[in-house]
Amino acid sequence: MHATDTPQLLEIVVEESGLPRGGVLATVALLNEGGTVPFIARYRKEQTGELDEVQIREIEDLLNYHRELAERKATVLKSIEEQGKLTPELSARITTCRKKTELEDLYLPYKPKRRTKATIARERGLEPLAQLVLAQELTQGSAADAAAPFISEELGVPDAAAALEGASHILAEQLAEDADRRAMVRDLTREQGIFSSQLLGEGADREGKFKMYYEYQEPLKSIPSHRMLAMRRGEKEEVLRLTLLAPEEEIVARLKGGLIKRESIFKGVLEAVAVDAYKRLIAPSIEVELRLEAKTKADEAAIAVFAQNLRNLLLLPPAGGRRVLGVDPGLRTGCKLAAISETGRFLEQTTIYPHTGGPKADSAGAELVRLVERHDLRLIAIGNGTGGRETEVFVREALRSAGVKAETVMVNEAGASVYSASEIAREEFPELDLTIRGAISIGRRLQDPLAELVKIDPKSIGVGQYQHDVNQSLLKKALDAVVESCVNYVGVDLNSASWALLSYVAGLSESQGRAIVKFRDENGAFPTRQALLKVPRFGPKAFEQAAGFLRIRGGENPLDNTAVHPENYAVVETMAADLSVTVAQLASDPALSAGIKLERYVTDSIGLPTLRDILAELKKPGRDPREQFQTAAFRDDVVTITDLKEGMILQGVVTNVAAFGAFVDIGVHQDGLVHVSQLSHRYCKDPNEAVKVGEIVKVKVLSADPQTKRISLSIKQAMPEQAQKSAAPKQQPKAKEQKPVNDLSGWERAGFRIKK
Repeated sequence: MHATDTPQLLEIVVEESGLPRGGVLATVALLNEGGTVPFIARYRKEQTGELDEVQIREIEDLLNYHRELAERKATVLKSIEEQGKLTPELSARITTCRKKTELEDLYLPYKPKRRTKATIARERGLEPLAQLVLAQELTQGSAADAAAPFISEELGVPDAAAALEGASHILAEQLAEDADRRAMVRDLTREQGIFSSQLLGEGADREGKFKMYYEYQEPLKSIPSHRMLAMRRGEKEEVLRLTLLAPEEEIVARLKGGLIKRESIFKGVLEAVAVDAYKRLIAPSIEVELRLEAKTKADEAAIAVFAQNLRNLLLLPPAGGRRVLGVDPGLRTGCKLAAISETGRFLEQTTIYPHTGGPKADSAGAELVRLVERHDLRLIAIGNGTGGRETEVFVREALRSAGVKAETVMVNEAGASVYSASEIAREEFPELDLTIRGAISIGRRLQDPLAELVKIDPKSIGVGQYQHDVNQSLLKKALDAVVESCVNYVGVDLNSASWALLSYVAGLSESQGRAIVKFRDENGAFPTRQALLKVPRFGPKAFEQAAGFLRIRGGENPLDNTAVHPENYAVVETMAADLSVTVAQLASDPALSAGIKLERYVTDSIGLPTLRDILAELKKPGRDPREQFQTAAFRDDVVTITDLKEGMILQGVVTNVAAFGAFVDIGVHQDGLVHVSQLSHRYCKDPNEAVKVGEIVKVKVLSADPQTKRISLSIKQAMPEQAQKSAAPKQQPKAKEQKPVNDLSGWERAGFRIKK
């Protein structure tokens, strides 16, 4: 157990998660034992009560938050105690608080600080005067008369006004450091505050990127994430000035009301104290806090959209088991071609120049056909970057003229250049040029998008908005979790996976992934999962966590090609014996599993949830859970933005989803935008409710401007209301997501276009 995991802390996690107590406590115990989220969700369902990955990650996040809070509480309590100022009441408030903000408010009066106006006033002996003013007991005379005894040339208090000013500074600081008053100001500003944006000066935004925010206001509590991030980017680029407008009158009135208890000669002084405390001390810090809070909220929303887009992209159906020609298109520099085997092995490369004219262009078609026929390539993957559309037209025509039957596929090449220059690309192909590595990556993306895309930093794949503006550590954590979830959901071929892919398997690190590949290269393919234990520094714990997610095709044990964990092989052997068949027969004939009565095999260690999973695997042993590879047709007469006409109905592919709408590739080098208002006939708060990255959609062209390269599209105007209702994607329940969302229907859902 973690040092800070008190029973009280665990009960808080149970309460705030809203999940069954037994499942939460079991999950915490499993996490403390080194369990990974995918492993716990898949293979420890009996202990957790079948909590899914989303719920387990929520528990993990809450647990880490309250552990950090507990450690900070200990530091704060020790600091205040050393000052001799820790009272039982203060100790109780600190011990029971549940928010980091509340803890810091409580600590603020005792926190070591720089020399302030209040500090100087105390040094001048004005603390007693401050307490006299605060007591509000004097009703006769004047405030100046009451301050007269504190005048001291020696201490730097020349007159009564200076004395009262110093006393006011002490009271203002006390008021500003009062936890309850700060909470009131924070809550009121959060609820009623207005976020305001103004242009810094003429010429600051020459491109007009932030035009809508030159004079803009929106309630802080309702501002969408994309607008918050856009305005903050404008501020960072020194185009906009952002301010938070608080309900100042109401706040000051409340501060005065809490400070002034009765009529006294110091009423005017106390009113001034309330105004000074708010304007000089409270307002600036609360604005910083709430702006950071709004930024964090916007970051989380943007990261959630990014994560969902990435999940849909990673789970695209693989073309798999087919030889592919990867094409990295280029106009002046030529098209790089890379032939790839069924297993992704590089076979041969060449460069052709179909767009330069002259002899090189004349021979380009023959060279393309030679490579295709030599290696029996029947699937052509063409990057969708510069020259991609022109290259697609050339390839299809060259193959048609030669009588060669092959499918051409436009592949989203975002991040291919990042891979080409990466460490793993240099390790895989040290002798090849960067552009050839890019062509190989494009081809492999078609064969297995998950296996290839994990080699690239998710931020470079191009399915997010404002990814460089959001909190980078939170973004990395979220995207790594998505990749881990997808990799373990699909499973990994132990005998062909790269170390990059293996490093995302539950329980494995990058060093262990490299060690597995090194061992495999030196000793040949793994015959069984159990052979993993021969890998140096690969212990029983790593084996427990990882084994169920690794696959061995054609190995000694047929169960090694399923998601059945080795710890449960014995129960499958018993099932096979009871049916008078071998394990191999049971794993190869789904019909045999129909006669299995699961209740017979329930034990203290294996319950029905695990047995149901085992039965499901026996019905589809070794089957990839992703959907089948599909193709789609696109119009040949729409190649550039100038070919677009208002009112055209086209087929497109959703390439990105943002909070304000979706971007759709319609094959003209520039994605069009479907505003959220044009996504559906139904009200759509979240664009992901209507479309997903990679989804094939019908769109109507609303406008197309070649000058600005802006294309406006509509999905709802291209589709009758009833048809859209029937085609609307079903939403996964957020509280119960046993597997990554996998409602994809084809490669086209992430920028892949296929034509015969």
